[in-house]
Amino acid sequence: MDDPPAVALALDRAGATDLPDTLPAGLDTQLGTNWPGGTDLSGGQWQKIALSRAMMRRQPLLLLLDEPTAALDADTEHRLFERWTSAAARLQQDTGAITILVSHRFSTVRTADHIIVLNHGHITETGTHDELLARDGLYAELFNLQARSYQ
Repeated sequence: MDDPPAVALALDRAGATDLPDTLPAGLDTQLGTNWPGGTDLSGGQWQKIALSRAMMRRQPLLLLLDEPTAALDADTEHRLFERWTSAAARLQQDTGAITILVSHRFSTVRTADHIIVLNHGHITETGTHDELLARDGLYAELFNLQARSYQ
């Protein structure tokens, strides 16, 4: 990519501004051990690269993120979702953009405007976090199970 400001912005939006500094040749580093002299990355680093690529569009109409923070530490995940939540709200207001987030982490899911619960490939519940907890269905069961593991 021959647009350094766009790359820098995408890295920032993905919470990966520090990533180039950890690579032998910065952004010019060949990634992947399948290449001669290629550098392997940790799971979290690969995830930051993928998120940065997704962030290259400044105003996407649809952003689909499937477990985007699974390999990130809790602090990085929290900071990233705070940024995404406000950015997604701005984009939705300005352009009507939709962000779809697939996640098993309730700390992340609970911030969504609308939650769709899937069970064996079928929609079983929909609503906000509070609405789904009040219904005491599968979402509430799984949320409480995950919450207990933190106590």
